Amino acid sequence: MAMDYFSALGAFVHAAETRSFTEAGRRLGISSSAVGKAVVRLEEELGVRLFHRSTRAITLTAEGQLFEDRCQRILAEFDVARDELSQARAEPQGKLRVALPQLGIYLMPYLMEFQQQFPQIELELDFSDRLVNIIDEGFDAVIRIGMIHDSRLTIRQLAGYQHRLVATPGYLAKWGLPAHPQDLTSHACLRYRFPTSGKLDHWPLLENGNPFTVELPQSSVANAIDPLKAMAEAGLGIALLPDFIVARSIAKGRLVALLDEFIHDYRSVCILWPSSRQPLPKIKAFVDFIVERIGTATANISLR
Repeated sequence: MAMDYFSALGAFVHAAETRSFTEAGRRLGISSSAVGKAVVRLEEELGVRLFHRSTRAITLTAEGQLFEDRCQRILAEFDVARDELSQARAEPQGKLRVALPQLGIYLMPYLMEFQQQFPQIELELDFSDRLVNIIDEGFDAVIRIGMIHDSRLTIRQLAGYQHRLVATPGYLAKWGLPAHPQDLTSHACLRYRFPTSGKLDHWPLLENGNPFTVELPQSSVANAIDPLKAMAEAGLGIALLPDFIVARSIAKGRLVALLDEFIHDYRSVCILWPSSRQPLPKIKAFVDFIVERIGTATANISLR
């Protein structure tokens, strides 16, 4: 009859830990003789003696000590695999803490759809442009601009975005259409200031493929995107805004894109979560949902 190696390994490890076939049998719910027979079959299969036996006690041989170390790892791996499979079958539920940049507010339609699809998950959203510490601050997932390299994290690349300079047809009719980045010096420029650093956002201007620097006027400054978009659509000046935010306004003719040939930038976006062999169902559900909606469904929705 074929030997049940896994049961035999379990019997051996319990006997090695307790130094008693009787106690090992009590733990396993079998007789001490069944434990002894399993150990004997292992010894015969391996061709070594695993225990020194006496009328009072059993002790491990040198080979038994080496084998116990290996068996402990094998059984520990089995426990991990069993837990992972159990989690994989479980219904996604519980609190899910997600950190997003401020532009993550534009993902709210998707986030609400996710919550409707997974009502057992309690979303806790943190909108901030600061660089959060995912592990130390206890976040389950984070969406960020750019790539972050951390061996403790698993990273999936999402669709990124670019910026466009925009203004209303009415503003351009009054102040003229800039044909070159240098022309921006005579226009009202609506500037974004990073709330975390207080620095003005650099406009990625190029000429012949090389960075072009020009002293831009500051007609208005805001540390959020929506006010800049509102001012641009009100005809108050030219703004540099993410393409996914202004795409609809451009399509409807409310805004006009300017100097596209002089702008080239790409902002990569990624989703990160703590590394493990098998992520919790709630994290896997969220990552899969976001990748489907952003990574494959459209390249026009992203974050900062």
